[in-house]
Amino acid sequence: METEDKSPIKECGKAILAIHDAMDILSGKWKISIIACLCFDIMRYTDLLNKVTGISGKMLSRELKELEVNGLITRTVQNTQPVTVEYEITKYGATLKNVTQVLANWGTEHRKKMNNKT
Repeated sequence: METEDKSPIKECGKAILAIHDAMDILSGKWKISIIACLCFDIMRYTDLLNKVTGISGKMLSRELKELEVNGLITRTVQNTQPVTVEYEITKYGATLKNVTQVLANWGTEHRKKMNNKT
């Protein structure tokens, strides 16, 4: 009977593989920001365009489609005049809320550190 190898090198390899899997889904400049916004509330396209500073409309559309394909958000078309489209984090996507909060906390601390460096 073989025992599972728990060597640091093997564990590191597993962690790196898992990180690559996650980054394949979350890669790009905007996806984490979009997910973070949707963790707080359901938003329309224009709301997201205003909140995610610097993103173009074309890029937002592309990122939203990829997030939807990966089951992290849902797109709902309301039968209104004019048509309203809303985006919402899925239950699965909401599992990333802690990740976005940890990144936000780290970013805040890093900004403080860099500002105190001068």
